[in-house]
Amino acid sequence: MASREAVPLQGKPLVLVVEDNADNMRLINDLLEVYNIHVIQAVNPAAALTALQKQKPDLILMDISLQGTDGLTFTRMLKGDPGTRDIPIVALTAHAMKQDRDNAYKAGCDGFIAKPIDTRALPELIHKFLRRD
Repeated sequence: MASREAVPLQGKPLVLVVEDNADNMRLINDLLEVYNIHVIQAVNPAAALTALQKQKPDLILMDISLQGTDGLTFTRMLKGDPGTRDIPIVALTAHAMKQDRDNAYKAGCDGFIAKPIDTRALPELIHKFLRRD
């Protein structure tokens, strides 16, 4: 699965999902679109950077266990860049211990979602982080 370019609809929030597991990506995409949230898909940091050059999302959902550059390293990079530092980033991870949560926040994540994803709680949490201009 490659990065999927997205053009947000007027007033529809835009979320960049950086996730290398196709099943998780499909679940997140389908769930967010049901809640009228437009999704840009990226399977790795390189695809995410390409997407970020084209448009600035309202929120980034970041898988922590990415191949190559892991999600925490990529989060630190985004939070260190003036062009992306204000975008909220929510960590997605199957590693749900307190230390994992602490490491995500130390890297600059604004929130934390443990996998398997609670499909009932995800939309509410996402809306909490969405910025409305």
